[in-house]
Amino acid sequence: MVKQWFVLHTLTGQENKAQKSIEARVKLERMEEFIGRCVIPTERVTEKKDGKKRTITKKFFPGYVLAELALYDEAKGLDENGKKAIFERTWQFLRETPGVIGFVGGDRPQPLKQSEVDSILLDRPSAGAMAERPKVDFSVDETVKINDGAFMGLTGQVSMVDPDKGKLKVEVAVFGRKVPVDVEYWQVEKVPIEDTLEPLK
Repeated sequence: MVKQWFVLHTLTGQENKAQKSIEARVKLERMEEFIGRCVIPTERVTEKKDGKKRTITKKFFPGYVLAELALYDEAKGLDENGKKAIFERTWQFLRETPGVIGFVGGDRPQPLKQSEVDSILLDRPSAGAMAERPKVDFSVDETVKINDGAFMGLTGQVSMVDPDKGKLKVEVAVFGRKVPVDVEYWQVEKVPIEDTLEPLK
């Protein structure tokens, strides 16, 4: 029986509940032939809060779960309404899953292409060695203050952002000259725009 990947729509915040329910019931109801893997695409994101660096697990598609399913009955072809025939066992199983609203794509959803599945599962693994990337939301020309390292206490403008490595290039004034400084994202903090305005005279 051919299984394909589909996207299930869940109630927001109930992705884990839906995933665990599917995995538990598959074994209980012996649905392994119809239901394969069930994945919540996540990534590890590092961010700074209150001056401290922390790593969190973030859902890449909140409200959605990927499931490997034998949904369509290829041998049967079309049903009496001229639509793709589905396996009622699979359909009913998912309808009875807590937290699952339905399929993305309606009653006869299109399976994901293998390239789409690979980009999600290989680039953003959901288990084991999860990809960890820094959370950087700085932008060029933004004013930041350096809170760590040799240039601690200096304020400057961001001239380059490297979100993959979590690094910034900041132009700071040293001995009256602008000098580009490489810092990591957690070493700086944004300066509120009101603090960068010149006081009225």
